[in-house]
Amino acid sequence: MTMPLSTRRATAALVFLGVSTFSFVTVEVLPIGLLTVIADDLERSRSQVGLLVTGYAAVVVLASIPLARLTHHLPRRVVLAGTLAVMTVATALSAAAPTYELLFAARLVIALSQALFWSIAPPIATSLFPPELRGRVVARLAIGTALAPILGIPLGTLLGEQAGWRVPFVVMTLLGAAACIGIVAVLPRAEVQDSPSRRGSSPDLRRYVVLIVASAVGVTGFLTFNTYVTPFLLDITGFSSGALGPMLLASGAGGLAGTLIVGRLLDRYPWGATVAPLGLITVGLLALYGLGQFKIVTVGLIAVIGLAFSGLAVAVQSRTLQVAPGSTDIASAGTSSAFNIGIAAGAFVGGALIDTTTVRVVALVGGLLTAAAALLMLCEPLLARPRRTVPECAHELCEEPA
Repeated sequence: MTMPLSTRRATAALVFLGVSTFSFVTVEVLPIGLLTVIADDLERSRSQVGLLVTGYAAVVVLASIPLARLTHHLPRRVVLAGTLAVMTVATALSAAAPTYELLFAARLVIALSQALFWSIAPPIATSLFPPELRGRVVARLAIGTALAPILGIPLGTLLGEQAGWRVPFVVMTLLGAAACIGIVAVLPRAEVQDSPSRRGSSPDLRRYVVLIVASAVGVTGFLTFNTYVTPFLLDITGFSSGALGPMLLASGAGGLAGTLIVGRLLDRYPWGATVAPLGLITVGLLALYGLGQFKIVTVGLIAVIGLAFSGLAVAVQSRTLQVAPGSTDIASAGTSSAFNIGIAAGAFVGGALIDTTTVRVVALVGGLLTAAAALLMLCEPLLARPRRTVPECAHELCEEPA
C-alpha cells in the first residue's frame, strides 16, 4: 500500500527533487563555462572539451526510453535513489579524472543517470500531492532547472576559474549526495505500482505525438538562436564582452519568472500554457532579427525569450503527464529525448547558418521554426479529433433504407 505523506514531508521531498534538477542541469552544462580551463589542464582542444556536452546529450536521447522501460516495474524510491547515487559517484569521478578519456567516460555515466532521472522525477513529484495540483507541482520542480543558469553555472564557472575546474565538480558531488540522502529519508518505502500518477490523466496518443513533435521543432528553433546568442550580442547588438554576463543573467531571471508564472496557469489552461510560450518565443526571435541592433530592445527581448522558453519546458512536461497514452515514465522519457534532439539539432542548424550567412540569420530561422511548432500546437484540437472508425462507416453503408 502507498504510505501517505504529510504535507511537510511531501514538500521536503519536492525540495530535494528540485535540488536534484538543479544539480543535473548544472553538471550537464558546466563544461561549457569551464571549456578553456579544462582544455588547458588536460591538454585537449576546445572542440574536444565541447564533446563532453554533445556526447552527454546524445546519451540522454538514446537511453531515456530504454531505461524507462527497463526500470518501469521497480519501486520508484529505489530507482530514484539509485539514479542520484550514480550521478554523485560519477560526478566525483569527473572531479578526480586524471585524463580526458576518464572524464569523458564519467560524463557518459552521468548522462545515463540523467536520462532515467527526467523520466521518473516528474511523476514521482506529482504523486506526492493531490491530482488537481499537478501543474503547480511540475512548475515548482522546475525551479531548480531555472536556477541552474542563474546560480549554478555562473558560480561554478567563477569557482572553476579561480580554484581549478575540479572544485565545482566536487561541490556538485556534495550537493548530489545531499539530495540522494534526503530522497531516501523522505520518500515512502512502499507504493502502489499502478498508482494514478503513473498514468496520464487524459491519455491521448495523437495529442502526445503532436506535443513531442512540436517540442522537438520548438526547441530546435530556440537553440538555433540561443546556442549563438553570444556572437549575436557582440556582432549585431554591439555589446562589449563585459556586458555578456549581465545579459545572460537577464535571460536566466526571465526563465525563473516564466517558471513561476506558468505554474499558476497549467492546471487551468494546460493546452494554452503550451501554445502561448511558443508564440512568445516566435515574436521575440523575429523581433530580434529586425531590431537586434538596438541595445535596450534586445535586453528586453532576451529576457522575454528566456521567460517563454522556461515556461514552455514546464508546460510541455505538465502536458506530457496529462496526455501520456500509457506510462508517464515512458512518456516523460520521450519528452526528454525530444528536448535533447532539439538541443542538438538547434546547435547544428545554427552552426551551419553562421558558417554560410551571418549570425543575424539565426534569429530569423529560429523564429520560423518556433512559428511552425506553435502552428502545429494550434492545430492539435483538429489533429486529435476522433475519427469515425471503419466498422461504423461500413455498418452504415450496409444498412438498407427503411
